[in-house]
Amino acid sequence: MHALHRRPKSPQAWRTEMTGAILDTGAAAARACQQQLIEWLCHKAYPIWAHLGVDAGNGGFQERLSQDGTPLIEPRRARVQPRQIYAFARAPHLGWHGDSHRIVERAMGFFLTHYRRADGLYRTLVAPDGSSLDNSVLLYDQAFALLGIASARRLLGPDPALEEAGDLLFEALFSHLKRIGRGFYSGLPERLPLLSNPHMHLFESALAWREISSDPQWRTLTDELGELALAHFIDPVGGAVRETYDEAWLPVPGAEGRRVEPGHQFEWAWLLLRWHPENDSLARHTALRLIDLAEQHGVRGGLVIDALLDDFSVLDANARLWPQTERLKANAFAASLTGEPRYWLSAVAAARGLLRYFETPTPGLWYDRIDSAGILSDVPAPASSFYHIVAAIDVLTDAVKDSERTVPG
Repeated sequence: MHALHRRPKSPQAWRTEMTGAILDTGAAAARACQQQLIEWLCHKAYPIWAHLGVDAGNGGFQERLSQDGTPLIEPRRARVQPRQIYAFARAPHLGWHGDSHRIVERAMGFFLTHYRRADGLYRTLVAPDGSSLDNSVLLYDQAFALLGIASARRLLGPDPALEEAGDLLFEALFSHLKRIGRGFYSGLPERLPLLSNPHMHLFESALAWREISSDPQWRTLTDELGELALAHFIDPVGGAVRETYDEAWLPVPGAEGRRVEPGHQFEWAWLLLRWHPENDSLARHTALRLIDLAEQHGVRGGLVIDALLDDFSVLDANARLWPQTERLKANAFAASLTGEPRYWLSAVAAARGLLRYFETPTPGLWYDRIDSAGILSDVPAPASSFYHIVAAIDVLTDAVKDSERTVPG
């Protein structure tokens, strides 16, 4: 028999086939990383932080655990409590079968009782017994208070007390910290300089409330913050988000005004994609550009470094844990949204980088920093990182599930 003669594949067909193969490889590798991370999270991290990271006597959460698991008796920052509430509120969704409802209910009670001021805002610091140590207000902490309340509401279901707490904080923010025009002051009594970072977390919290509430105030707030980012935070020339601004939303003079954090490029990208994922939206275009900038300039030796200047030269070559999680979140979400293989590959690289921080003597803890020489910093594990870790694994898990649902056949 004569062999059948087939027409050679066109260059476009070859490219399509190769892209599909890379996509399949990237998604499969991402799935393997996700399974490894879920195993660590549910069988190591959640159990130890539920046992040793929860203060069974006073209530609330510990600030840090030493690398042998011993809780450190320290003042407790307002930002840590709602972050831990968020982390445990997501636990059932991620497959942990511990008593997350009780942990969240008790922690929310401690937070509302000991951190909320008479004006509805939240003080920045209390002692382990809940007594006030610093009554000042930071916008950053208010953003996380909103996220923690939304997370508890999402887990526990309709609750008038949580609805009221969210509404009261919303009203207090606008009464005491809202600027004329877009944005919010940084805190009380220190209102300036203006900062992009707390606005980013307020954006995140407003998006969380938008998902669980029909009240239009949350959509209005998300739109204001998204438009603020597009108009003022993202440099029109270099394309990156800066950190510190003056009253006119211009970068402050000196190094602080030039500071660009790669982790925040990824984090803003994830939020902008959540806000407006449509293919032709300015938010999506801007977000994907932020990912590209951070990948190109902010990744060294497989890790996201801490800071650049606005010309993308290195300012701080150390690599904290949290930027690795933001790289993972942004790329995993972009991969599920666009289907482009390069985002899967970057998500896999981010997950593998993140796993390096979990190589601790006590399973379920983490190191906070790898220095510019590649050496892990052997210091206690900060509870504040758990929010970043859980969010990254959450986004990766949903992205992998989405990819499996869209596989033909």
